[in-house]
Amino acid sequence: QVRVVESGGDLVQPGGSLRLSCAASGNIFSINVVNWYRQTPGNTRELLGLISSIGMTSHTDPAKGRFTICRDKASNTTYLEMKNLSPEDTAVYYCNEIGQELTTRASYNVWGRGTRVTVSS
Repeated sequence: QVRVVESGGDLVQPGGSLRLSCAASGNIFSINVVNWYRQTPGNTRELLGLISSIGMTSHTDPAKGRFTICRDKASNTTYLEMKNLSPEDTAVYYCNEIGQELTTRASYNVWGRGTRVTVSS
């Protein structure tokens, strides 16, 4: 079984920066893609971007220019680095990982419980 856990959410002032982590553990053979989303109350989850198995990244409009997705393959950890944060970035941030399990080679698709980011002075 594979699980992912987000961390790094905090209260930060406008203009500040944060780095969120998405740590994967368990029966992992390969990680195909890790997606980052965020969600505010009453709204659907918004895709921010992704990183593929070969390290290619893609960011959606809310994230372009301010957010960067990167990873440490050795630790199966993916990061969402955010800068120049504004109150509109206040949300719960989630990672979603898709890959293959080690023993069965079955595909997995897992979500973490999220980490809360609050941008406020």
